[in-house]
Amino acid sequence: MILCYSTNLCSQSTLDTIYISPKKLKLINDPLTPSKAAFYSSVIPGLGQIYTRRYWMIPIIYGGLGASAYYYNFNNKEMKKYRTAYKRRLAGYFDDEYTEIIPENEKLLEGMKFHRRYKDFSFMFLVGTYVLNIIDANVGAHLLQFNVSEDLSFEPYVDNNYFDFSQSAGIKLKINLD
Repeated sequence: MILCYSTNLCSQSTLDTIYISPKKLKLINDPLTPSKAAFYSSVIPGLGQIYTRRYWMIPIIYGGLGASAYYYNFNNKEMKKYRTAYKRRLAGYFDDEYTEIIPENEKLLEGMKFHRRYKDFSFMFLVGTYVLNIIDANVGAHLLQFNVSEDLSFEPYVDNNYFDFSQSAGIKLKINLD
């Protein structure tokens, strides 16, 4: 076991070079890339992701926006149906579509409140998805510019305690800020 961890395998010592396109290199070097991406996503949802070349996020964004808009529209129509039926029953007309199913007027009010509440939730999800789209574009652009050094190392250590002559094993995290 010790032999496996202490030897350096020859197949793993080759250096890999990564090609970065000039357009992506320009995005990495431009300090305004995160703010531009956030601005573009605020104008048209998903445009910031296109700007930073993260195309896989666009269906997720439009799926969230589309589902929220669909449920907002559905609950709005249902709320209006319940409200119209309730108003017609108060006026003395009992010819609505809920006459057989819901004979009591109070239940129509509960149905209207139910759909109004879920219409409001759908609107909050719509706004939340829009805001998350902007945040995602900004964070994605920041992470695009995140510099990862090739010199990442991990060294286990054994700490000797000279006061009581005991040893402890552990991991030490050392960060140098230049």
